[in-house]
Amino acid sequence: MLLSEFYKYVVKFGVMHDPRENKSAIKSFPDSAILYGKPSTRIKNILIGVDIEVGEILLAERIRSKQGLDLVISHHPEGQAYAHFYEVMRLQVDILSRAGVKFNAARSYLDERMREVSRKVMPQNHMRPVDAARILDIPFMCMHTPADNHAYSFLKKLLSEKKPNKIVDLIGILNEIPEYKFAEKELNLGPRLILGNLKRPAGKIMLEMTGGTEGPKEIYGKLRDNGVRTLVCMHLSDEHLKKVKDANLNVVIAGHISSDNLGLNLLLDNIEKKAGEEFNTINCSGFRRFRRI
Repeated sequence: MLLSEFYKYVVKFGVMHDPRENKSAIKSFPDSAILYGKPSTRIKNILIGVDIEVGEILLAERIRSKQGLDLVISHHPEGQAYAHFYEVMRLQVDILSRAGVKFNAARSYLDERMREVSRKVMPQNHMRPVDAARILDIPFMCMHTPADNHAYSFLKKLLSEKKPNKIVDLIGILNEIPEYKFAEKELNLGPRLILGNLKRPAGKIMLEMTGGTEGPKEIYGKLRDNGVRTLVCMHLSDEHLKKVKDANLNVVIAGHISSDNLGLNLLLDNIEKKAGEEFNTINCSGFRRFRRI
């Protein structure tokens, strides 16, 4: 498969699993891109990590010299994709609207949160790993929201089918998923309840699994008013946690890196199905390949 084809399928499957209803309006994902490399590059051997920085690019050069390597993939955005990643946060408006929050209110809160995130991103040195890849002539790309969309849609479907009664049941369901099971058994970083009680009813569950990063802090009371009782998140800042406490919601942290793994694995499965072959993947920087095909 060519690099251009690979990226095309990243976008295609990302759109298919996107929570937005109007999928025809989604043309690309600002936080996912070919950061360096010729689109005509043929890829078979891939180094994949949740985060790829200069150290991993140097590791890629070492691997290439010993056994060959065609592409490096980061889940989290770098370079130009990191500089504008906050733009994808707007998809959270649709998620909040379906949870019962009025569309205009959700958009207003998201606009302010996006400005806050953009101010934090603005002074960062975005190009360090991209420059390293350019100097060493190593093709480099990132795929963020398309992978997170897969984690979101997978968990939404699973929880809809399983219908966990109590929080303890919800955590049990998550721990049956290979990525979370590995995190629990091998790393002691499995799903955790950080707010609430294991015996509490799970009630209406909302997933915070895609949309760039955490959404507006002010929204949790409105979610409570619209029947939400439990949040399942990748991660949650202390500032957000304070607002969640005020809303008296349960919070289950599924796990950041393990949730990223889930989304990446599902996306790679879809691309491999389309390609009709498996890529030779080398795991690094927190990534572990679990195939479901």
